Amino acid sequence: MHSTHSPSIKALEDAVSVFTALRPRLLRIAYRTLGSRTEAEDVVQDAWLRWQNTDRARVLDPPAFLARTTAHLALNVAQSARSRHETDAGAGVPRTIDTSPDPLARAERAEALELAVRLLLEKLSPTERAAYVLRIAFDYPYSQIAHSLQLSQVNTRQIVSRAHKRLFVERSKPVSTLEHRRLLKAFVAAAHSGNLAGLEHLLLTLTA
Repeated sequence: MHSTHSPSIKALEDAVSVFTALRPRLLRIAYRTLGSRTEAEDVVQDAWLRWQNTDRARVLDPPAFLARTTAHLALNVAQSARSRHETDAGAGVPRTIDTSPDPLARAERAEALELAVRLLLEKLSPTERAAYVLRIAFDYPYSQIAHSLQLSQVNTRQIVSRAHKRLFVERSKPVSTLEHRRLLKAFVAAAHSGNLAGLEHLLLTLTA
């Protein structure tokens, strides 16, 4: 007896199965970035829609793909909220480091941060990355960023705006593990200590 399931229905069932198994992890990733269960659930729903409309045959690592997509969407929500002055969550990269005594909470927050830093490296040029991180993550005034990059304030604002758009539409490029670790370490150190000199130096050195 032939199966009544068409290939498209079978593919959708497989997609549902994969997503359902990963949903708890995706919720944790979104929640650690946003701090809101409702917003996290909305983000995971958006991730499902992306997954449903993706050419899944070309996705080699579904868990990694869905984790990155969820982190991406959560950061976008954080950016929108910050622009409306509803949260201090920041955009593109988390603005705070989790100091929770819960090891699982710290691990999940660290995972979200690693994903965010990798996105910055994969999608932005060194100049865009410097302007975006200094402005969005650490609230540098545009005048100071413009001075550091030797650009006009108008140009600097445009670069930050362009960087945000590129984070969510540009295709990713390969990033070396060493480069990823250097930026992640500098970001974490700056967020913990409040001393931004090391991070600023690294970001600006990479634009030279």
